[in-house]
Amino acid sequence: MMATDEFGALADVTMDDAGAGEESVARALGGDEKAFGLIFERYADPIFGFIYRMVGRYDLAEELTQETFVRGYRKLQTLRLRPDAKLSTWLFSVAKNVARESLRAKSRESRKVGLSDSLVEELSDDAAPPDVQLLNQELNRVIQDALQSLDEDKRMVFTLRVIQQLSYKEIAEITGFSVPKLKTDLFRARAEMRRLIRPYLEMLDEL
Repeated sequence: MMATDEFGALADVTMDDAGAGEESVARALGGDEKAFGLIFERYADPIFGFIYRMVGRYDLAEELTQETFVRGYRKLQTLRLRPDAKLSTWLFSVAKNVARESLRAKSRESRKVGLSDSLVEELSDDAAPPDVQLLNQELNRVIQDALQSLDEDKRMVFTLRVIQQLSYKEIAEITGFSVPKLKTDLFRARAEMRRLIRPYLEMLDEL
């Protein structure tokens, strides 16, 4: 069984994490802030994307992404190394718990999570025509609205599998869910997302 820390995250990371670099991980484990900065640059965007899909607000997602890496840096120096664990999986586990804490707090305060930002994610620098940009923004808004209607487990699994494209094994490590539960939740989430998005796509076909 994998050890977990107080965040419910994996308590071991590998020295050979793809993308972060063996040397950067090793230096970060020793408390090197600059090395951890390289890890932040590598994982900030996917972590932000995951948190944004969970909480539904751009500004809050930015804040929670920062919180994820602050917690990660504080805890990283105390971790043991293990050859079969991944730094990325551990970071997503921390992000999951940070997002969940925020959602629980908002629920307790009876605050409805809104979508104040019409621009869900930055569009490509390739200058698309204005009408295409508007359609992209609108579709992103529809997708985000649909995601927020899912229950938390399904929203998390859908985001990690479909948007972040993680494996079932990685998602199981991050969430603590069994693979059969993941597959069931993903099947139901996909069905619900198709149902919610279909009217918008049908409207586009009529234009």
